Amino acid sequence: QVQLVESGGGLVQAGGSLRLSCTASGRTSSTYAMGWFRQAPGKERDFVAAINWNGENTYCADSVKGRFTISRDNAKNTLYLQMNSLKPEDTAVYYCAANPLKDWTSYVSWASWGQGTQVTVSS
Repeated sequence: QVQLVESGGGLVQAGGSLRLSCTASGRTSSTYAMGWFRQAPGKERDFVAAINWNGENTYCADSVKGRFTISRDNAKNTLYLQMNSLKPEDTAVYYCAANPLKDWTSYVSWASWGQGTQVTVSS
């Protein structure tokens, strides 16, 4: 089992930037694909971005392409999400996830989750 802890959330004005981090610990965390999801109040948990185990392949939701970048540093067991040009609609709790099954864009495919970090973008 992999333990995940997110950090870096906060309040930012529209157009601003934040960088989220997710520190992993536990069994062979560096061999897992990892990803970010987000959930706004009253909505489902939506896919944001994912990255394969060695960082060579990344995938982003259309809604964040060109603004968000996912990366990882396996030496530090840390996953990152650089968020630029933030919009009020990006406001949500952001969750780190690891070890997916088939459909990486579906939250039900992911085995391990962090507790989440709140991101609030003011207009």
